[in-house]
Amino acid sequence: MQFPADLRYTKDHEWIKVEGNTATIGITDFAQSELGDIVYVDINTVGTSLAAEAVFGTVEAVKTVSDLFLPIAGTVAEVNPALAGQPELVNTDPYGAGWMVKVTVNNVADVDALLSSEDYAKLVH
Repeated sequence: MQFPADLRYTKDHEWIKVEGNTATIGITDFAQSELGDIVYVDINTVGTSLAAEAVFGTVEAVKTVSDLFLPIAGTVAEVNPALAGQPELVNTDPYGAGWMVKVTVNNVADVDALLSSEDYAKLVH
């Protein structure tokens, strides 16, 4: 299982990569493996300003539905359009083609409070 060092992580198993004031967010390799085969991603919060840890959508696997939590405060700017037809991208490439949303970040410094890859690896092992 991999946890790229250039990302930050949450205890709720989301990852975040910030470039400028835009953050790309998805779920971790650990989360997708725990969920199993993902069959549907439901995110209808585009244009919505949300607080850190607010629910921005859900991911549905064969046996369960899980909420998706925003790692830091911001406005949901874009949903990954590929997930509508290929939700399994979250399973096969959680840190690449399986990203979920892009968010305009309220305060980029908030990312510093999130878990490093090493800290996240300790959390899940």
